[in-house]
Amino acid sequence: GVTFGNDTFVGVGSTGRTIRSTDNGSTWSYSIVPSPRRYLYGAAFGNNTFVGVGQYGKIVRSTDNGSTWNNSTSGISTHLNGVTFGNNTFVTVGQSGKILRSTDNGSSWNNSTSPITSSLYGVSFGNNNFVGVGQNGKIVRSTDNGSTWDNSTSGISTHLYGATFGNNTFVAVGPYGKIVRSTDNGSSWDNSTSGISSTLNGVTFGNNTFVAVGQSGKILRSTDNGSSWD
Repeated sequence: GVTFGNDTFVGVGSTGRTIRSTDNGSTWSYSIVPSPRRYLYGAAFGNNTFVGVGQYGKIVRSTDNGSTWNNSTSGISTHLNGVTFGNNTFVTVGQSGKILRSTDNGSSWNNSTSPITSSLYGVSFGNNNFVGVGQNGKIVRSTDNGSTWDNSTSGISTHLYGATFGNNTFVAVGPYGKIVRSTDNGSSWDNSTSGISSTLNGVTFGNNTFVAVGQSGKILRSTDNGSSWD
């Protein structure tokens, strides 16, 4: 996973290693998180705090721009796959539909009641809504800063691996070039035609452009809020 904040890029990965760059990604230095060292799958930034999540409920946080890290207690032992930040709240999602939230900058975490038991792979925030995506097209959303969650109907049965938000639009991506989008804060979702059949693993937004990436070096972009892709 990789994220950005305070003029610093931070990446997280295998066996608890993290990397950071303060020169726009030109050069990188690395540090190691406290034991037990687990794979870290996701990273997010908010309120001058970096948070990384991963295997067996591992959560770490840094308040010095990724130079040093401390453990946070998640209270669970299932894998955590994604994390995001919004409205002074960190939200992380993972296996078996697990959802945790923190309102003290990642120091402590509480379980949220998930409406599903399928794994969640990604989570995003926009317009005061958190949206989580995962196995078999499952999508969940929260309108109260991650306290409670409801199911949304994606209309698909393939997994969704990543989600993002921009221009009042949520976009999620998955296998077989699957892309779905929502323009009503995650309540309902429509299919977008990607034009490819490769798996898409991640998606992000910037400068009025959505970019999705996946297998075989595939890169797609949309400049019309995810309606069409090149």
